[in-house]
Amino acid sequence: MTAKAELVFIPSAGAGHLISAVEIAKLILNRDERLCISILIMKLPMDFGSQSYIESLSSIPRLQFVDISVDEKTIGGFMSNKETFFMNFIQSHKPKVKDFLNNSIFSRSNSRLAGFVLDMFCTPMIDVANEFCVPSYIFLTSSAAFLALCFHFESLKKEHHIDTSKYKHSNEELIIPGFKNPYPAKFLPTMATDQGVMYTMFFDLVTRFKEMKGIMVNTFADLEPLPLQSLSVPRIYPVGPVVNFKEGGHGRNSPSETESIIKWLDDQPESSVVFLCFGSMGSFEIEQINEIAIALEFSGHRFLWSLRRPLPKGQIGLPSNYENVEEVLPEGFIERTNEVGKVIGWAPQVAILSHRAVGGFVSHCGWNSILESLYFGVPIATWPLFAEQQMNAFALVKELGVGVEIRMDYFVGKYEHVDIVTAKEIESGIRLLMANGDDNEIRKKAKEMKEKSNAAMKEGGSSYAPLGLLIEDLISNIS
Repeated sequence: MTAKAELVFIPSAGAGHLISAVEIAKLILNRDERLCISILIMKLPMDFGSQSYIESLSSIPRLQFVDISVDEKTIGGFMSNKETFFMNFIQSHKPKVKDFLNNSIFSRSNSRLAGFVLDMFCTPMIDVANEFCVPSYIFLTSSAAFLALCFHFESLKKEHHIDTSKYKHSNEELIIPGFKNPYPAKFLPTMATDQGVMYTMFFDLVTRFKEMKGIMVNTFADLEPLPLQSLSVPRIYPVGPVVNFKEGGHGRNSPSETESIIKWLDDQPESSVVFLCFGSMGSFEIEQINEIAIALEFSGHRFLWSLRRPLPKGQIGLPSNYENVEEVLPEGFIERTNEVGKVIGWAPQVAILSHRAVGGFVSHCGWNSILESLYFGVPIATWPLFAEQQMNAFALVKELGVGVEIRMDYFVGKYEHVDIVTAKEIESGIRLLMANGDDNEIRKKAKEMKEKSNAAMKEGGSSYAPLGLLIEDLISNIS
């Protein structure tokens, strides 16, 4: 009997990274029956939706989930230092990974370990792979441009010994490989300019990316030609867009709630609705909510707004739905906009973006959300919140021309004071986004990107061959 090639996936804790890992795992399994995959699950003390997502899945042949959680007492010992918590959390799971390999993979006579597939934040697990003489790969849930920026700043910091904190509040424009336009320093992700322990540790991870046998990136050649051309070592496999079409996990609506949203959209004209949604972590305080409401009312456009309650100060976790949204909206807003708008809690984002009535998306510019929006040809108004989302916003507006700016430099916690995006800024962005129907240049470019996105994963598409080359490389590891 021919031995199966076993892959071990180690995604970062949290539903967003896990969902993308599961989707690429399914694509790999569907392409080649010689492969089996085990996805190892690390659990944080707070729930970020992973468990409910796993429970929502039906059985997938040749794929198993393995809980490698460490005890809460061990994790509790790391909680006092927020800067080092996550790296300590990853390191603490190394013995569990070794136990799994020894007790499961290597105890079976009909399988051979072909490789580790790691989330970028799980790069320390390469030590375990090396101990077992197994090659490692990364599955990057961010863009190729982000990877290019990481390698560039890793070189500046470690090879050229440049103190990149000088760019923190700079008005300089930088030349960065993979970008055709000069890049404003004020749009740099925090990790590129901060000198804290956490960010030093991040660039230690980036240095280790070069030890990988390959990096899969959730992108495609027509979307990011320049960033992909700028990357060479290790081997890069553009395998996207990897999109989750069957939404589940934390905050999932009941069927009746989703049905109510879709029914409302069914009653709206084509491309007439602007959809506002800020990701699983996105929420605002009342002052900002008020500005959004004013902007929507004065814009005159139909809208679907996912409005979420922030966590109390000091708590860690995900925003929740309001029991009564009217308590945080301007008085009379619901009544005045009842004919043209709908305010909801958690949003079934893919179902909404794929609906013919949706003509624009006000987004936090998370990479998964960008890929989903472009897959359905919906242009984006940018309002980044965290991480590398400012860079994504810049790429949408300046590099790709499929987005308009509400803000590109907004960052939660960037200033000591609360940074409020005004109703005027929001309204202006929405008007630009929704202007002139199908004659809108941004809308035209988004529709063109839809065609390229839909074609990328099909046989003959730009991502089909790289995925095939990756699989052959994996199989060669056990030959």
